[in-house]
Amino acid sequence: MNKTFLIYFTAVKRLLFLLLFQIAFYSSSAGSILQDPIVLRMERLSFTPDEFYIEGFVDERKNSAAVAWLIPPGTVSAKPQPVDLAGGGKAAIESFIYSSLPRNRDLRPVVVRLQEFNVREVPGETGIVNGELVLQMAFDLKGKSENYHLVTFKGGMRYKRSVHQAFDLEPGMRKSLGNALAYLNQWMDKNVSSHPLLATEVKVVFTDYISNPDEDTVYYAVDRPLVWDDFRAAPRPNQYAASIFPSFSWTGKSEVVDGVLQYHIETRVYMLKNSSWVKKGAANDYGLNHEQRHFDIVKIVVERFKQKLLATPLSPEDYDDMLGYYYVETYREMNKLQDQYDAETNHGIDTAAQEKWNKWIEVELERLNVK
Repeated sequence: MNKTFLIYFTAVKRLLFLLLFQIAFYSSSAGSILQDPIVLRMERLSFTPDEFYIEGFVDERKNSAAVAWLIPPGTVSAKPQPVDLAGGGKAAIESFIYSSLPRNRDLRPVVVRLQEFNVREVPGETGIVNGELVLQMAFDLKGKSENYHLVTFKGGMRYKRSVHQAFDLEPGMRKSLGNALAYLNQWMDKNVSSHPLLATEVKVVFTDYISNPDEDTVYYAVDRPLVWDDFRAAPRPNQYAASIFPSFSWTGKSEVVDGVLQYHIETRVYMLKNSSWVKKGAANDYGLNHEQRHFDIVKIVVERFKQKLLATPLSPEDYDDMLGYYYVETYREMNKLQDQYDAETNHGIDTAAQEKWNKWIEVELERLNVK
């Protein structure tokens, strides 16, 4: 064989071998990078909730492109590769949550908000890769018009693996999701009798503030009628003989007792001494009765407010709104009645009309159990 040809043939063989080796190495490397999606197994959890069922699922993850960023086995220098759940992260996690627990729609509806769910791997000590799974899930009570946050779960796991061997993430992912739902179940069982949003009903309890220390304010009390000494402001330069400044307010606080939200409301019907006045020579019994009836009218509208609120079905999610609504309506009713009273009695000048109002007010006070 020609020597030149032999050298040429040998060189070609070496070049062909190197080319085949590079192709094989590239295919092997590519196979380690292109990892298969993680198949999340559906699993029925070991407990059955007594207080809630899962009504909705919302994916709030900032990065929903994948659930994991993994270093390919065999190297620590390669860039972590995104790996998602089979069928997509949102769909797979939502299916797991719905299939893991029975859905008894007679219980409280809860919406799950997935805020974070990801695994990240980073190089560790020689020959080791460190991984961490982070899960954050918020649980909201579904309301008629909006949802109300109950509790947030934060959990996950850490692991180490050899650089040459992949780590099976699926059991840990499944366990973390199950732990989140178990945490919700335990939290509900613990707080069902004491948390305002979990109350089964709202009960309003009224008390009246009637203390009357010698200060600027007189609080309404049947056994403490007005006296002219309560009118301490300087008289105004107008045609009226006297003027009273009555109004009302209330304070409230709530507590949950055996699953019932008790809302304690303390009402205050009052007049301000330093905003009420009488002209010199007008401080007679007839005029004082007229001003006392203004005070009585405020008491009447507040008692009506109590009756309306007690007759209204309230829920833990709307009782604040209803209180605000009835407060505004009561204030409007007070102003309307006061204006009507002064207009019909001509500020007390029309004695016949005044007597008519006196009788109506007395009847209302008796009907409302004030007297």
